[in-house]
Amino acid sequence: MEFNPAMLSFSDTQVIGQLEPRKGGYFFLKLSAEIVNRWENKKSTRLICILEDNLSFRCGLNHLGDGNFFIILATRHLEELGKSLGDRIRFEVYPDPDPLGVEIPEVLEILLTQDEAIKKAFEELTDGKKRSLIYSIAKIKNLDLQIEKVMAFLTLQKSIKNRR
Repeated sequence: MEFNPAMLSFSDTQVIGQLEPRKGGYFFLKLSAEIVNRWENKKSTRLICILEDNLSFRCGLNHLGDGNFFIILATRHLEELGKSLGDRIRFEVYPDPDPLGVEIPEVLEILLTQDEAIKKAFEELTDGKKRSLIYSIAKIKNLDLQIEKVMAFLTLQKSIKNRR
């Protein structure tokens, strides 16, 4: 277990765990509250995780329930590495330099640069809501449907905000 203060990275080798089914049944790696609290954004830190020195992905922190945290390991990543529940895995995590932790799709980038109202509405969203919007439009291949999804999402968020 090693924490690099200069890079704010943490590396370790752990046994792959699995949450009980009622908590989602996810495969995971544990991060202690002590490590998480060293990062500027503490439990709100978005991370980049590198498994076995060659597979990298973006992730967030989840509460384990005992004061500590965990990151979810996707089954496809474990399969790619030939790992499964109970295997030891080497990993490194560090704060994602991109505050959203996701790449903004081209259609949204264009809308944000061309329309001040859309930009303002997007900026008022929490980072989590921004990520939800990005994930939902990234799944859509049709450009017109992507634009419709952005507009519908922002309209719904504005409506929710106005009810408060």
